[in-house]
Amino acid sequence: MNNQKGMRYPSIDQLADKTSSKYRLVMAVAKRALEIDEAKVTYMEHPSNKKSIGLALEEIKSNKIVIK
Repeated sequence: MNNQKGMRYPSIDQLADKTSSKYRLVMAVAKRALEIDEAKVTYMEHPSNKKSIGLALEEIKSNKIVIK
């Protein structure tokens, strides 16, 4: 897990290669976070985060979610 308190792991900058647009990345993370909140299910087996935004970021970083 990230050692810096208050910082989101993984950061948006670490995920920049997942799509050509940071806007598209942020929208995908927000959409997936809402899905996680509603379903209470994540694709991560051992997540580092507890909140839905962090879980969505982790899923994208580990290629569990693909941004189109």
